[in-house]
Amino acid sequence: MKKQLEVGDIVGRKSHGSDILFRITEIVSEFEEAKALLRGLDVRLYADAPLRDLEKKTFSEISKYRQQYIKKNSACMRRIFERRLEDETRLFLRRGEEGFKKTMRTEDTTHFEVPGEVLHLDGDKEYLQLCKTTYAQLNIKMNGFEVPEEKQPELVYEYLQKYTPNILVLTGHDGVLKNITDFKNVDNYRNSPYFIKAVRKAREYEPGRDDLIIFAGACQSHYEALIAAGANFASSPQRVLIHAFDPVFIAEKLAYSSIYEALSVEDILNNTITGLDGVGGIETRGCLRLGYPKSPY
Repeated sequence: MKKQLEVGDIVGRKSHGSDILFRITEIVSEFEEAKALLRGLDVRLYADAPLRDLEKKTFSEISKYRQQYIKKNSACMRRIFERRLEDETRLFLRRGEEGFKKTMRTEDTTHFEVPGEVLHLDGDKEYLQLCKTTYAQLNIKMNGFEVPEEKQPELVYEYLQKYTPNILVLTGHDGVLKNITDFKNVDNYRNSPYFIKAVRKAREYEPGRDDLIIFAGACQSHYEALIAAGANFASSPQRVLIHAFDPVFIAEKLAYSSIYEALSVEDILNNTITGLDGVGGIETRGCLRLGYPKSPY
């Protein structure tokens, strides 16, 4: 006898060939048919589907699926650390007096780095914990909080005042409503209106796009409206899915790029798993500052 689906089960949609795995967050009845509310396991997508369209995945299937996105994540992390080594060498050659550059290279005196700090508000508790781990691996100072998407406009100003970050990440889950063809109407998105309002509140706190860098959005979010509201980077230009860690990888590139650099969008998005279809933005300066000398204590 087939086991009944329950909240917390990991499932795939049969109509989509189970290309994406979801966790069931709620089961509701609509027009006498039960349906499940779903959150993507590795993509920031919020969706729903009839229970009859869902199939529960085995431990083996889930493990295989997770291995795929772990592999993608590892490849991205490897590229990041390789790039950092290249960037560090390049920073020594930046403009400035030759004597200063020579001193910076001596063995008995070294510089130190002050990268950008991140405030991350995430509508998904599980994703937030995974992101915290990734920030730690990347040596990025961050303060992260689980804040439901609908509460982010209300709370973002308070968090900004308390933590004064260089980079603000506003994310969670999103998605275009079913059977929608008008992608310009913000009301046709599950959570884009909340992200847009939160960006506007953040810009009341700090209008300068180089003084507070904002990433906002999730899967299929209203990209143009988020940029117009004041975000430096947003999802999703082609209304596609974005990976759970894409906001982290964008924040890393900004945190560890020099304040002397106005970064091209292409350079920043090379850090991501999703790429240009999923994330876009505007030219933005990095946050990294060099200090000298480094204290022996």
